[in-house]
Amino acid sequence: MSWDWYFTPKPRKPANGIKAQSKKFGQTWWSGKWLAALERLVDPARLSRGRSYARSGQVLNLDIQAGRIESRVQGSAPRPYKVKIEIKPLTEKDWQRVADVMSQQAIFAAKLLAGEMPQNIEEAFAAAKVTLFPSSRGDLKTQCSCPDYSNPCKHIAAVYYLLGEQFDSDPFLLFRMRGKTKDEIMSLLRARRAQSASVDEEREVEPPKLEEPIEPLEADPDRFWHGAAELIDFRVTIVAPSIDAAPIKRLGSPKFWHGKQDFVVLLSGAYQAIAQAALKGE
Repeated sequence: MSWDWYFTPKPRKPANGIKAQSKKFGQTWWSGKWLAALERLVDPARLSRGRSYARSGQVLNLDIQAGRIESRVQGSAPRPYKVKIEIKPLTEKDWQRVADVMSQQAIFAAKLLAGEMPQNIEEAFAAAKVTLFPSSRGDLKTQCSCPDYSNPCKHIAAVYYLLGEQFDSDPFLLFRMRGKTKDEIMSLLRARRAQSASVDEEREVEPPKLEEPIEPLEADPDRFWHGAAELIDFRVTIVAPSIDAAPIKRLGSPKFWHGKQDFVVLLSGAYQAIAQAALKGE
C-alpha cells in the first residue's frame, strides 16, 4: 500500500453549464485585450485547465453587474465553487470626461451604434485619465471558494475566458462592468452632439460666395440629353466603408430568422464580399 491514493485528485463532477462556442478565445481585439490581463497573472498550467473548464460547461452561470461578476463553477467537489471578479466602476465625472472626448469624433458614436468597439477607444479613456481595460493587478480583485492557494485559480480563469467570449459578441459588457450601459453611453454622446449642433446653429455663418453663377437646367426636354457629353469624364470613387455591414449590426437579427448560423455574422460576410468585389471592379 502506498500514499498515491491520497494525492490522486478526483475527477471533476460532470456539469451542464455554459460551454464556450468559439474555437479560439479572444477573436476580437477588445476581448483579446481583456484576456491579456488574465494571462499576465495566471501560470500556463492553470490557464490550460481554465480553458478546459470553460469548454466543458463547468461554469454554471455568469451574473454580470456594474463592477462585479459572480459565478458558480463546478469543480471536483460536490458543491460548486463561488467565484467573484471585481473591477472598479468609473465615477460619473470620469464618464462625463470620456463622453466629452468621444463626442469630438463622430466615428466613435457610429462604431458603437453598430455594435463595434472603436480601435482607438483607449485613447479616449486615456485622454480622460482613466482606463477601460485592466492594466495592473490592483485593477482586478478575484475570489474563489476553492481550496487552491493560487489566486487567480483555474475556476477564476474559466470565468475569465467565458467573459472574453461574451465580449466578442457584445463589447458593451465592458462598459457595463465599468458602470454604464449601452443606452446610457449613447445618450451621453447624443446629448453632446446635439449641444454641439445647437451651438453651430447659433453662430452667424455667411453663405458661401459663388465664383460663377449657376445656370438653370435646359427648359427644353428635347435638349436635355445634349449635356450628356459633359459627363464623359465623370468618375465615381469607391472606397471601403469605415464600418462593415453597419445596418445589419445596428438592427440585429430579425425575429423571422431561425437558421443555425448567426444572422449578423452571415450577412456581415456577404456585405464584406460585396464590398471587396466593388473595390476590385467586378
